[in-house]
Amino acid sequence: MDFLNFELPEDLIAQSGVEPRDHSRLMVVPQDAPLEHRIFRDVLEYLRPGDVMVFNESRVIPARLFAKRATGGTIEVLLLREKEHKVWSAYLKPARKANSTLYFGDGKIQAEVTGVLEDGARLLTFNEDIKPHLADLGSLPLPPYIQQSNIGERYQTVYAKTEGSVAAPTAGLHFTPELLSRMDTLGIERHFLTLHVGAGTFKPISGNITEHVMHEEQFFISETTADAINRAKKEGRRVIAVGTTTVRALESVVHNGEVQAGEGETRIFIHPPYRFQVPDLLITNFHLPNSTLLLLVSAFAGQAAIENAYQTAIQERYRFYSLGDAMLLYGQHSQL
Repeated sequence: MDFLNFELPEDLIAQSGVEPRDHSRLMVVPQDAPLEHRIFRDVLEYLRPGDVMVFNESRVIPARLFAKRATGGTIEVLLLREKEHKVWSAYLKPARKANSTLYFGDGKIQAEVTGVLEDGARLLTFNEDIKPHLADLGSLPLPPYIQQSNIGERYQTVYAKTEGSVAAPTAGLHFTPELLSRMDTLGIERHFLTLHVGAGTFKPISGNITEHVMHEEQFFISETTADAINRAKKEGRRVIAVGTTTVRALESVVHNGEVQAGEGETRIFIHPPYRFQVPDLLITNFHLPNSTLLLLVSAFAGQAAIENAYQTAIQERYRFYSLGDAMLLYGQHSQL
């Protein structure tokens, strides 16, 4: 198995989510112990009272829109992020040069292409705030490997709150309100942060790993969440990250072993060798070949463990990617 460019049978790419959500499969990947094959709701058996579980509560916005040119041609628009009031970065298909005008809906909402960014995205300056109109004009920007378009709320976590992502933090899609309630009963602490997932999460690694440029993502971590994590670390309790987006946010703001509250933007690129300072365990899905996320989980659990897990997942016909099955990874440096 080529570590990054492994071959994945196309029929293992999940096209729909399991219902109920917590009935997806769960592969448990301990350190120095055999793999275990469970159902996601069994994750409770691996948790302890006092564990701190950290979730990304970012919500996917209906960022995929269609616009018309003055000549009548159709342009597909993927909004990426609002750079300032009424100014967005966006991918256009087909791409347009600066000074082009795009017309949305009945034409009352317009956007001028006012710049070209280094990653090929365009700057769009709207004549009015587009956000209140996204529900009517836009749709969820599903990953390119998902063929159906009517997924709706199944592509949101049940705790999604703050709008801003253009892709779901998919590890959280396995949780149900009932499972979260059972965690509370068991004394598992639940805390939240926000990292708005960008379209760059699907960008494959280009060329040498050391030359790959990561996409920028916005994050916010509250004092409450930072204090809870820091208190747990000092008391020898475990921190469990739900998803690679949560990991990226936490590792972006840890200094001298303490998580700092605040907001900002991160381009952190985690790959072997990397020593994690915050999470002890990680809940994640099975990722794309040649992806930065595959490198992140390899740094966390160890390359040999991830290679074995992925080989086994293909043999055992686990479902891959956003709507697929999950893994519970134990960090190779964790002492807990």
